Amino acid sequence: MKKRGQGFTFSFVLMFLMALVLAGCGSNNNAASNATEAPAATNAGTTSEAATTEPAAEKPTVAFVYIGPPGDGGYTYQHDQGRLYMEKELGIKADFVENVPESADAERIITELAQSHDIVFTTSFGYMDFTLSVAGKFPNVKFLHASGYKTAENMGTYFGKNYQASYLSGIAAGKMTKNNHLGYVGAFPISEVIYNLNAFTLGAQSVNPDIKVDVVWTNTWYDPATERQAAISLLDKGADVLLAYQDSPATLQAAKERGAFAGGNDSDMSKYAPDNYLTNPVWNWGPYYVKAVQSVMDGTWKSGQYSGDMADGMVELAPFGNKVPEDVKQLVEAAKAKIISGELDVFTGPISDNKGNVVVQEGQKLTLEEVLSMEWLAKGVIGTISK
Repeated sequence: MKKRGQGFTFSFVLMFLMALVLAGCGSNNNAASNATEAPAATNAGTTSEAATTEPAAEKPTVAFVYIGPPGDGGYTYQHDQGRLYMEKELGIKADFVENVPESADAERIITELAQSHDIVFTTSFGYMDFTLSVAGKFPNVKFLHASGYKTAENMGTYFGKNYQASYLSGIAAGKMTKNNHLGYVGAFPISEVIYNLNAFTLGAQSVNPDIKVDVVWTNTWYDPATERQAAISLLDKGADVLLAYQDSPATLQAAKERGAFAGGNDSDMSKYAPDNYLTNPVWNWGPYYVKAVQSVMDGTWKSGQYSGDMADGMVELAPFGNKVPEDVKQLVEAAKAKIISGELDVFTGPISDNKGNVVVQEGQKLTLEEVLSMEWLAKGVIGTISK
């Protein structure tokens, strides 16, 4: 409170102070409602300890752009689990927009989010160019794009070597097939899906060189009806073990109806058909989201391309289904240990494509850049890359 002037009489001051005391006694019931008012004044000439303490750093506002619904049980579900993990670890409530198509609508939504957020995560490959465009208009916002390869000063990328887990899934499939005929329900004929298909094939052939893998492209990320039909077409061709690279469990459910084995993608899908479940690659995004947001808070964030793997835990393998034998599990686990230690590199030559060309020489290992730009199908894959 300000000091009053010296012209008041002592009696007036005494009456005034008594009135204040009485007023304070009568206002106890309103204490909670007044809790946000300014703190009590300190004695004149004394410095408050609180006044000299630096205010806590303001936490950034964060938003996510999802290709599907968090309830898809696959890719978007895993990103959303990562968001929730980040919120819990950092005490930040993030926003998200679901079912955003990879079209001009994506650029509009990313732009709207950039106007009110400090960090924007765009979680699907098709958002790459739209994210880059918006990043150029909002230099003070940090953009992080999943699975892409384009960067800017305020835009980085992140993804992981999920092909390591696809290779392990292939080992399991190669041991479980009875007729050496596998099926792969591919999402889009883009590098991300191609190198996972090839890794799956190479893994299967590492334990069964006679393996053939039929591929059908659905051109979907989440369309259960279309993906189910693709799975049925592969089963009709004689494939007895399937793997899918979409967000829905439709392939697994179709395999269950035919008594075949199958695996999905992105998350543990065993609950949909536990007795017909194989295994599949799983994403664990949470630790990365914590690390990325914390670096922005610390002022240490820099644009770059982050690639996680099985060694750092971003990529995992789902638990095996109920009917996968113990010897198959042990074989897969042994290969997993070699991948984590660095002893086993999935794309080590010699590797030929399905046209008979040697694409990786004996002893050669593909660089990450070469993997991420892969545009050929491995020997044994039945299908083509449609344009």
